[in-house]
Amino acid sequence: MEFKSLPKEFLEAKPILEKIDHAGFEAFFVGGSVRDMLLGNPIHDVDIATSAFPEEVKTIFDRTVDTGIQHGTVMVLDHGQGYEITTFRTESTYTDFRRPDRVTFVRTLKEDLKRRDFTINAMAMTKDAKIIDLFDGLLDMKVHSLRAVGNAETRFNEDALRIMRALRFSSQLGFSIEEETKFALQKLASNLEKIAVERIRVEFEKLLMGAYAPKSLELAEKLDILKYLPGNLMSMNLPEFRKALELTHPESTQEVWLLIGYYLNLEKEDLEKFMRSWKTSRADIQAVTSVVPVAKNIINATTYQLYEINQYEELLLSLLNMIQTSPEVINKIYTIFRKMPIKKIQDLSINGSMLIEQAIVAPGPDMGRILKIIEQQVVDEKVPNKQEILLKYAKELVKNEKN
Repeated sequence: MEFKSLPKEFLEAKPILEKIDHAGFEAFFVGGSVRDMLLGNPIHDVDIATSAFPEEVKTIFDRTVDTGIQHGTVMVLDHGQGYEITTFRTESTYTDFRRPDRVTFVRTLKEDLKRRDFTINAMAMTKDAKIIDLFDGLLDMKVHSLRAVGNAETRFNEDALRIMRALRFSSQLGFSIEEETKFALQKLASNLEKIAVERIRVEFEKLLMGAYAPKSLELAEKLDILKYLPGNLMSMNLPEFRKALELTHPESTQEVWLLIGYYLNLEKEDLEKFMRSWKTSRADIQAVTSVVPVAKNIINATTYQLYEINQYEELLLSLLNMIQTSPEVINKIYTIFRKMPIKKIQDLSINGSMLIEQAIVAPGPDMGRILKIIEQQVVDEKVPNKQEILLKYAKELVKNEKN
């Protein structure tokens, strides 16, 4: 198969291949960029594979960075772009189920392609737009099938993260997983426990943001893969969660965890433990543990409860939409946010310094407590946010407490 014209991402990188060819070596576009071009999807990073060994690549180009030279990867800096160029290689055993114990550089493209995960990722393209398909990736793409290159069990034993990648590609592309590949997924799922949680999390997030997430999630459940993931996902309301994903899908990782958190029957403390088991960021933990409890009881949410999570207004409204909250309730919540007299305590017309200057209260815990009471009264619109009125109110509070 050949293309008359290449996308601009490849055209911009074409001089790199030409320069390698001119030096007497082979070079091809490989991997996800070729797959995405064939599928008509947006192209991200353009990866290049070559018969030139790393030190040889470095002699061809003036500006290079050793980004992963032990594994054969050198980054070439050219016309303001960085291109990762990786030497054709074979790989030995994978005792950690993630990285090869040893990499051997080779001179033939076929040896390099046959170590890759799935047939749709094992195609290459010349600088003249000719597709090289040694493992029927084009056919699998045509019939929407995700199939491991060679022996599926061997591929997943090499790198257990490929189990999650299979589900992720299925979710993103809507491809079914070929039977032998599916069997290997189930048989070797326990190997996921040997993979770093951070790597699993990235694939899981992408899976749940995919257009076909409900189908892939259901497959993961049927193949007993979910039980090997952190946090006991089997305890959540999976049918309702899948239903929510059918109606809408998260567009950010925070939305992913908000939706998961909503369908987990966990109190705030346990919800935080769940998030930590996935090694999510502090920002994501804070967002989920702040928003989910309010969303679960949104009908009874008070103005002050909404004020306390004011910084997460967009996330809360997004979650309410994802769980199909009625438009009337969403509009009510939106209106409350709009009408709040203050958005944060710094918006009060008075502060601690004023209380001290007026000799209303001394520095210390009492001052913070008094300001907190005033803050809540202003938010609830029981006291107007005017300096003179608030100072008078503060004096009355202190006086009443002393009496």
